[in-house]
Amino acid sequence: MPIRVVTDSACDLPDDLVEGFGIEVVPLSIRFGPEELVDREELTTGDFWKRLASSDALPETSAPSAGAFEAAFRKVASEGATGIVCINLTSRLSATMQSAKLAATAVEATVPVEVIDSESASMGLGNLCVSAATMARDDAGLAAIVADTVDRRERTRLYGALDTLEFLKKGGRVGNARALLGSMLSIKPIIELREGVVEEGGKVRTRSKALQFLVERVKEGPVENLAVLQGACTDTDKLLDALDPIVPREQILVGEIGPVIGTHAGPGVIGVTFQVPRGIA
Repeated sequence: MPIRVVTDSACDLPDDLVEGFGIEVVPLSIRFGPEELVDREELTTGDFWKRLASSDALPETSAPSAGAFEAAFRKVASEGATGIVCINLTSRLSATMQSAKLAATAVEATVPVEVIDSESASMGLGNLCVSAATMARDDAGLAAIVADTVDRRERTRLYGALDTLEFLKKGGRVGNARALLGSMLSIKPIIELREGVVEEGGKVRTRSKALQFLVERVKEGPVENLAVLQGACTDTDKLLDALDPIVPREQILVGEIGPVIGTHAGPGVIGVTFQVPRGIA
């Protein structure tokens, strides 16, 4: 593949897809008190959820350095890449984009790098990476992949059902969903990531109604590239079964929410992301 895709570990893509598409993942770091761990390298998703459950304080996340991105860009260039599409976690929630842009400038004499703000997170970001990598595998050019990624970004929707807003509140990522805080103890909050910002998506009072809310958003379709994202959930299969009549279960990509997004969303978060067809608002 002359064009390669680089992203960050907020993509929550399963390892088999990362490896199969040759996607290079630059990890963020997670701090539990004085201990800093590199996502996917020193801290697995399973270990993260176990530590979160027993931690008295909310962990913190930190963006990769520009040097980490530069190393990734030079690595894929040495492997034969003639161009790089770097798709990252929304710049409204992280400084990751800034590091990627600095690194792109540092390697511009070696390989062209196009850095794209996904304006999304988790599998919303991951979906864009898979689509871009699919085009790259089919020998599409850099400009075509960039144009398609930007187009898909504008058509991406992401909804998440949280057990509590406490983690978003503590982490300072509650965005424009502040109206939910007043009743956070009596509802199951629904958030929407819109243009990279956390927005209020809805209010329901039970977990079953939260899952149904997600199903209804998909039913509004048609939808493309449906994916389910979940973090330390026991009812993922219930959501997949409910979605199956709309989109066959084997066509739904499932990603496990890792430390970067899990730190702010908390255990029990579950959501859907997809792209609406062109021409649909």
